[in-house]
Amino acid sequence: MKRLYCGGQAMGRYLLLIVSLLTPPSMAASAPQRVVSLDLCMDRMLALHADRAQVAALSPMHKRFPLPWPLEGWASHDGSLEQVFSLKPDLILVGQHNALLLRKRLQTLGQPVELVTLPRSLDAIEVYERRVLGLIGQSPEKAHPAPEPLEPKADAPRLLLLGPNGIGTGPNTFEDQIIRQAGWRNYLTGVRYERLDLERVVTDPPDAILWNSPEAQALATRFADHPALRHSLSAEHWLPKENWRWQCPGPWTWKLIEQLRHERMK
Repeated sequence: MKRLYCGGQAMGRYLLLIVSLLTPPSMAASAPQRVVSLDLCMDRMLALHADRAQVAALSPMHKRFPLPWPLEGWASHDGSLEQVFSLKPDLILVGQHNALLLRKRLQTLGQPVELVTLPRSLDAIEVYERRVLGLIGQSPEKAHPAPEPLEPKADAPRLLLLGPNGIGTGPNTFEDQIIRQAGWRNYLTGVRYERLDLERVVTDPPDAILWNSPEAQALATRFADHPALRHSLSAEHWLPKENWRWQCPGPWTWKLIEQLRHERMK
């Protein structure tokens, strides 16, 4: 089956060339000083790379989905047009699928909105990081280089990425690329997202499960909490999960892959 990043190195090099050509050499000298984020993924990139003094406000999402390190002293807005406009931003960052109405209104008012395309493949992460770095006046050379694409061995252990309501993540997804780059085979080989059959998973269990558990107990956890499933896979086969690394693609994805590779080799 064709993988999303097949031939990705050539495409990645092409995209890197385009980014470098579009990045003025004097960009660092004209770094924006009142940057505003409209979504969680831009919050994460600013928290990683921007100087706190140049960020006028992060989105309200960073409080709902906090990072494992505190962002003390970082301002945030409430998501309203009035407040964002009042901040007098000189750069507004937003992902291509987020804050659609707000960003359209801001663009109508002539505000400096920059749409940032989120990576859909591993080889696109470096391009994405370089673009954000350039936009905030940092050197694109600070971006973390992508590792060489890897394919798991034919007899590699199988990993099930399990989400709420018994939905599993299959091939041709960004998450599948992460799983495979870490040397696992994806337990699911059919469609991209699949409602799992409990009997199938119990009778043919994966080697490990990565459970994307919601913060609060709810009906969405019934599948993962079913006694039959818990009996078929002991506790050591349920891998620890740092949810924040999965919420947005970015340079932290490389650490996530390292963690999954370490779990596979235990």
